[in-house]
Amino acid sequence: MNIDFIINNIYSIPAASSLKIQQITSLINLEKGSLLLKADKVEKSIYFIKKGIVRGYTSLENGDLTFWFGLENQVVVSMKSYVNNEPSYENIELLEDCILYEINTDELLQLYNEDIHIANWGRKLAEKELVKTEERLISRQVKTATQRYTELLTNTPDLLLRVPLGHIASYLGITQVSLSRIRSKIK
Repeated sequence: MNIDFIINNIYSIPAASSLKIQQITSLINLEKGSLLLKADKVEKSIYFIKKGIVRGYTSLENGDLTFWFGLENQVVVSMKSYVNNEPSYENIELLEDCILYEINTDELLQLYNEDIHIANWGRKLAEKELVKTEERLISRQVKTATQRYTELLTNTPDLLLRVPLGHIASYLGITQVSLSRIRSKIK
């Protein structure tokens, strides 16, 4: 997908406003295994995935805890850095070679001050990310691992073909052995 599609998929804005965002957007290629965002660092960019998949995780004493996967056309942003200009708490790792659109947040914030359509677009971007975060939190609190796995199968079936099972198990909050049991029951 091109950046114009991604921009207008978040919130439709006039072509002139979209062009302003496109003018501060860079296309970058990064290799699988790269860390796009690093915990404890103020992130100065937001990204949109043109091609590839990423995971958000935090490191714990007994390993990583995966809490998010990002696929094509999705935004990658540390909301803590974006909103408060504070160090992020998450790492974002590329699980495949990725092509990403990068936007410097300082330049984007300047556009918010200059163009009401872009400011509204930024508000919608934040609102949509907040809803996604809320849905993940509620799902993790009230649904069983089997229900969350079934939800993954329904909503993002290709995720299961592209992501190592260890990351899927971590995302579901279970061991790989438990994930194997769930998968065998569902088949």
